[in-house]
Amino acid sequence: MLVLGIESTCDETAIAIVENGRTIHTNVLRSQIETHKRYGGVFPELASRQHVDHLLPLIEKALKEASFSRKDIDLIAVSYAPGLIGCIVMGLNCAKALSYALDTPFIGVHHVEAHLYSAIMSREKEATYPALGLVLSGGHTLMARIDDIGSYTLIGSTVDDAIGECFDKVARFLDLPYPGGPEIEKLARSGDCTKYPFKAGRVKEHPLHFSFSGLKTNVLYSIKGQNNDKTAPSILSEKEKADVAASFQKAAFKDIVKKTILAAQMENVKDVYLGGGVTNSQALRDMFDKEGSKLNFYFPKKELCLDNAAMIAGLGYHKYLSENASSLDLEAVPRKQL
Repeated sequence: MLVLGIESTCDETAIAIVENGRTIHTNVLRSQIETHKRYGGVFPELASRQHVDHLLPLIEKALKEASFSRKDIDLIAVSYAPGLIGCIVMGLNCAKALSYALDTPFIGVHHVEAHLYSAIMSREKEATYPALGLVLSGGHTLMARIDDIGSYTLIGSTVDDAIGECFDKVARFLDLPYPGGPEIEKLARSGDCTKYPFKAGRVKEHPLHFSFSGLKTNVLYSIKGQNNDKTAPSILSEKEKADVAASFQKAAFKDIVKKTILAAQMENVKDVYLGGGVTNSQALRDMFDKEGSKLNFYFPKKELCLDNAAMIAGLGYHKYLSENASSLDLEAVPRKQL
């Protein structure tokens, strides 16, 4: 079964063609980073408008690269939740129009669930369950027990900032460009991670929940001075900024790793599947390898870490087999738990 995947939940327009949920024939993407850099984050209205310009040309490009025609497509999979409402609508309406015009079924896919599947589809062997799933991105930070594809129990999530969002905000404090994660990781290489005693927050009575707001504020005051806001000038030298970046990155990732290991112990699982843009960080991967030796960590292939359509098409195949097609009445949902 050939599945055409469409992803447009934020600022990435992505199209892919995947066979039987695993074999990727093509996976193309049009990034909007250069558009949103000047704002230090995604400008929703501009993102929505650019999806309109990019969707159909990318679909034609994907078909040409994979040497398929529209008639070869057996199913259209599209992300319908969660994300920026205007962006989701662009991709969803495109999928509906293609479905109607080509008389091809389509299926709506949950974007966060697809991030979990990106690690599963990247593994050479078939996944076994139960397992632990972890999504780390600009908009989401959560842990879930996976009993099968489509069967999840949420066991931990952020009560404030997502981990990627926190990195973007700290990057702005340090006068680094968007997106912040790669820039902080680069700066952190020349810093001393023991210089600043940063710690992520604890959530009373919920040991597997995350909180990064306090950490972010602590970093802000270290850079700008106590009780100053983000518009105040930095009081640090360039070397001290590198130390802040390294100390912040260590504190944030240490909290992620510690709670992941605790969750695996509580759920009595050995396999951990990770997805989302933050999992692209080599520093995070190294920390997991160092601290979690008794667990098996499965990361997506590098091209499947960030928002992409291959994970949408791959998961869409499984959803279609178990749920059948979505109705043309399916609506975009900006907020929807796993």
